[in-house]
Amino acid sequence: MIKFENIVKTYHRQPVIHDFNLEIEEGELVVFIGPSGCGKTTLLKMVNRLIEPTSGKIVINGKDISTIDPIELRRNIGYVIQSTGLFPHMTIRENLELIPKLKGEEPDAIVEKTDRLLNLVGLNPGEYLDRYPQELSGGQQQRVGVARAFSTDSDIILMDEPFSALDPVTRSSLQEELFNMQKELNKTIIFVTHDMDEAYKIADRICLLKDGEILQYDTPENILKNPASEFVESFLGKRRVWNNPEVLKAEDIMIASPVKVSPMRNVLQAIEIMKESKVDSLMVTDKNQTLIGLVTLKDIKVTNRAMLIGDVMERNIHSVAEDMDLISVFKEMNEHKIGYLPVVNEAGQLRGLITRSSILSALSSQLMDLEVAF
Repeated sequence: MIKFENIVKTYHRQPVIHDFNLEIEEGELVVFIGPSGCGKTTLLKMVNRLIEPTSGKIVINGKDISTIDPIELRRNIGYVIQSTGLFPHMTIRENLELIPKLKGEEPDAIVEKTDRLLNLVGLNPGEYLDRYPQELSGGQQQRVGVARAFSTDSDIILMDEPFSALDPVTRSSLQEELFNMQKELNKTIIFVTHDMDEAYKIADRICLLKDGEILQYDTPENILKNPASEFVESFLGKRRVWNNPEVLKAEDIMIASPVKVSPMRNVLQAIEIMKESKVDSLMVTDKNQTLIGLVTLKDIKVTNRAMLIGDVMERNIHSVAEDMDLISVFKEMNEHKIGYLPVVNEAGQLRGLITRSSILSALSSQLMDLEVAF
């Protein structure tokens, strides 16, 4: 865990960080984002003591880092910057092996780790290990920079706008590589960027800063859907949710109270309920509200009206979880050629119903918000 406690930083008596407090859990990828001069890079560099706070302290796994020798601290924290920071007179192999050798790791283990990390960032060790940085493209150099940060075997990686100078295609590819590496290796990463789209793609949590203070610290979904202030909403952009439909979850687009019946109802009663509610299908649940089936008007038109719903309902129905995103919902509907999807919780209880109409309604609501905003 990384804990910032009452951090203050002043330059020429002018405060740039104001009583900053934040906890980052082990294994999280946290993005610091905000306008230029908000303090995000200053805070990042405090973690490896490239910058010292004026007051307050940073604690890593229960230990105040001001009590740790800075050189030793930095050898155990990976660091990636925009310009890669590779030593130009060293081969890729030498760049990757430098810190492990300084730490006294076993030669065979270093060789194995070097090959593995290059493969993880999408570079063939046999092709790239003996090249020099200037023989690689900018994107390839940055991949090596990421691999070198992970070569320290540290639990913490600091990344200061590492992809901002790259072309969009290379940048997107490296974002995907980083996301996969973090999930596989479970590192704690602080990532500085000014690009909200980048933050959304990679972050577990986003810390939005302004003038050295936290405006909002939350998951990408919560920040995008529930900005804490007008400034946050303005920084995100009015079109943010519309441009990122995957942020909308099943619970956001479902009909919250779908019409449902007990399996003990008969067909006649079910037809009357459909007429009264102006629907052509009914969810069937047991006494615990667990979804057990579905019955449609088409299914019961020619059925004996005294029969019980439990005997005529469709039992093999597709459903989705509350946190499934809109894109996945669309895929599910298209794959199974259906126009509705019940939404259930982990216990299988019915929570709502998604129809094509409810999706259109949710998207129309977003569009209306945009029209009001503009």
